[in-house]
Amino acid sequence: MREILVHLDDGERSSVRLGIAIGLAAKFKARLTGLFARCESDRSSAVAQKPSAFLAAVCKKAADDFAIKTAASGISARWWQLSHGAPAHVLGETMFCARYADLVIMGQHGPEDRFVPKDLVEHTILNCGRPVLVIPRHGTFPTIGERIVLAWNASREAVRAMVDSQPLMAMARSVVVLSLFDAKTGTASGMVEVPRVDIIDYLASRGVSARLERAAGEDVGKMDLLLSRLCDLEADMAVMGGYGGHALSSLLGSDTRYVLEHMTVPVLLAH
Repeated sequence: MREILVHLDDGERSSVRLGIAIGLAAKFKARLTGLFARCESDRSSAVAQKPSAFLAAVCKKAADDFAIKTAASGISARWWQLSHGAPAHVLGETMFCARYADLVIMGQHGPEDRFVPKDLVEHTILNCGRPVLVIPRHGTFPTIGERIVLAWNASREAVRAMVDSQPLMAMARSVVVLSLFDAKTGTASGMVEVPRVDIIDYLASRGVSARLERAAGEDVGKMDLLLSRLCDLEADMAVMGGYGGHALSSLLGSDTRYVLEHMTVPVLLAH
């Protein structure tokens, strides 16, 4: 993992994301790119596709804070900012910039995020082709990636998430592969009958020591069960596939959206 990108704005959780990004960049000796992307609060400036004086000011403040904190940490860093704050520009260019990182760090959307497109994280996950680590809008996270839970159903998206998160899993203290299955059929969620395979053996061949846990979801929804087990296992990161609504959809599926709305620990998603 050589390139990490963190999305920044002038929201109160921006500094939390930056702190996490600096820690991961130091851990992996990666270069950190700070990307300032925020919608324009001045309507006329948005229409003219040029930054207002206010947007320029908050951007400069964020850039100065980024420079001070990254210099103090000793990591390699660079600063990117969008040319203006028209909503479509913020949505499209953030996703485009994310394609040039090995890991993208973003924040869970909250009602206070009036100047960040509501579907910014969703759009980036589905279209950037890179793993996106989403940080919850509440709480502090003194550790990230020491106790990882991989939600596994052998789907294409789960495989992408598993492969993309291997650098993190290789450095984790513990990795649990959580396979959710239907208690009535005994079949893992989303899986069809296939020849016997061993995800634990595959991870071991990549230097990742993991254990398998199977959990039945009958009386509780699959995603509620996942979130509950994350708490029980004291996970500080979850890894899962970012599932689209259907093959041609530009929206995430309901299960993935549910996790994004109710997450309490950082979640890495790949599509």
